[in-house]
Amino acid sequence: MITISLKRDFSHLWTNQGVITLRKRTTMFGKLNNQQIDQLIYSQVIGRIGCYADGITYVVPISFAYDGYCIYGHTLEGMKVNMMRKNPKICFEIDNTKDLANWQSAICWGTFEEITNQDERLKALKALEARRLPIITSETMHLTSQWPFPSGEINKLAGIVFRIVIKDKTGRFEKSESETFYAS
Repeated sequence: MITISLKRDFSHLWTNQGVITLRKRTTMFGKLNNQQIDQLIYSQVIGRIGCYADGITYVVPISFAYDGYCIYGHTLEGMKVNMMRKNPKICFEIDNTKDLANWQSAICWGTFEEITNQDERLKALKALEARRLPIITSETMHLTSQWPFPSGEINKLAGIVFRIVIKDKTGRFEKSESETFYAS
């Protein structure tokens, strides 16, 4: 029987035909600064709204666009809109998880505003139309049937256009790197 004593930072041990492979994992935890939080938000197209009204907490994913100050969304009437109308103070969560040892997450707190002014609504819809989407997307992410091409009639799009005016934000990350050592 072979007994191997590992230091705390050796997290994996494999054997392959008599060869022992040790992987040293270097892990760093930390806080994202405002620029890193903004980069994370800009890089994602799905986030989660957290809202509360009438004794019910509701968290729901949405597709969105970000302009550096506000999160923009488009939706139909339903539970989240009704709740945000009753209590416009919401939080918004965004994450990027490469794996369970390499991730970033941000939480934003802000105020829901339904956009009814035609010029502001058009600006929000253009921001949503201009976002970079993955090649494979759901139908609900397409603002119009012309997607991925711009629509000439975007301001006639049915539904509710809204923004979340960001008041505060915070973020965290974990980053791990591995070094491999071989012994025989």
